[in-house]
Amino acid sequence: MATIAELEVGEPAARAAQAAVVASSDLPDLPAEKMVLNMGPSHPSTHGVLRILLELDGEIITKAAPDIGYLHRGDEKIAENMTYTQFIPYTDRLDYLAPLANNVAYALAVEKLMGLDQQLPPRCQFIRVICCELARISAHLLGLGAFAMDVGALTVFMHTFTEREKIYNLCEALTGARFTTSYTRIGGLSRDLPPGWAGQCRKFCREVVVNFDESEKLLTRNRIFVDRTRDVGVISKELAIDYGLSGPNLRGSGVEHDLRKAAPYLVYDQLQFDVPVGSVGDCYDRYLVRMEEMRQSVRLLHQCLDRLPGGADNPSREPVNVPDAKTVLPPKDKVLTSMEELIHQFMLVTQGVNAPSGEVYFGAENPKGELGFYINSKGGGTPHRLKIRAPSFVNLSILPVLLPGHLISDVVSILGSIDFVMGECDR
Repeated sequence: MATIAELEVGEPAARAAQAAVVASSDLPDLPAEKMVLNMGPSHPSTHGVLRILLELDGEIITKAAPDIGYLHRGDEKIAENMTYTQFIPYTDRLDYLAPLANNVAYALAVEKLMGLDQQLPPRCQFIRVICCELARISAHLLGLGAFAMDVGALTVFMHTFTEREKIYNLCEALTGARFTTSYTRIGGLSRDLPPGWAGQCRKFCREVVVNFDESEKLLTRNRIFVDRTRDVGVISKELAIDYGLSGPNLRGSGVEHDLRKAAPYLVYDQLQFDVPVGSVGDCYDRYLVRMEEMRQSVRLLHQCLDRLPGGADNPSREPVNVPDAKTVLPPKDKVLTSMEELIHQFMLVTQGVNAPSGEVYFGAENPKGELGFYINSKGGGTPHRLKIRAPSFVNLSILPVLLPGHLISDVVSILGSIDFVMGECDR
């Protein structure tokens, strides 16, 4: 694996002197010097804050060293000085293309620590699955649109972004925010579905499948797109496993591993869906896997909306939070009329939930792969240590062995097919 120190970058003056000697000598067949090229951090295909040092022999890459850390966020350290609930908005900023899914994964990790994961009301679990699948569609729509734009297909980006805007409208109606949602709470949700929201979601599900068909017509048999992606960036099944890849990047290499089936959480074990896998492991396979994953997410959304306890508008008032005033903020009307409820709210806001000591790990199947939270607790309302397994960080680790042997133009295709977000990489 190449490191930045191993890449040979000659001094300009020395290189100029050597060139002058070669020009004045009678040795025209001297080996050419390899060139080091900075790709990023401003290159649009590197998402703005990824720098890759490429050592080139002509246009062939011989070494590649990713240089990360330009966001230097420190989320894991910040978590040690915040209550469990106060850290929820920070999870929005990890994979900021799927904040709802990040919220759910983090809440499930804390609930596992507190022993609440088996006490969540059914309606809460179904709504959380709806949130996760909407986030998956949203992230894949932008990822595929940006991937297509990187290799020259601008129209696809317009199509996918139009549908993604509809998801933002649903998020705004559900959470009050379009981008940073902070919707989940430890032990439940911040609020129930608003009236008419389920109908809007069904309407979106009917419309977005039309967009999938349009995007596939523009890409799947497009000669330029196929030539830029087929047999490019091939990751074998063994290599994907060795480097700990997860999500569509792992399944694109033919490994049928999805945490929603391998280690089911919420109500995924009650729902029917298929896990798409690739056969070659190239950029084209990873594109096909994400396209089919979105169709399966729509299938899951229909099932959740059909089986939602309490129905669409919940006339029977099915709960969305665990019935524990020491974990979930009590209703405002009770806070204003009961001293005990007021004390519970004061303690929750100032000190946080009283978590037991111990350590847990929970991994969720996020759009980019396995988003995991390891929590080490010594009791009280704040974690002693918190570690985030960011799928984008792990997936990028394969670049030093994947890029060598490819052309410079292939780097853009490979990066787009890996579909990473630097927000969670530089957590």
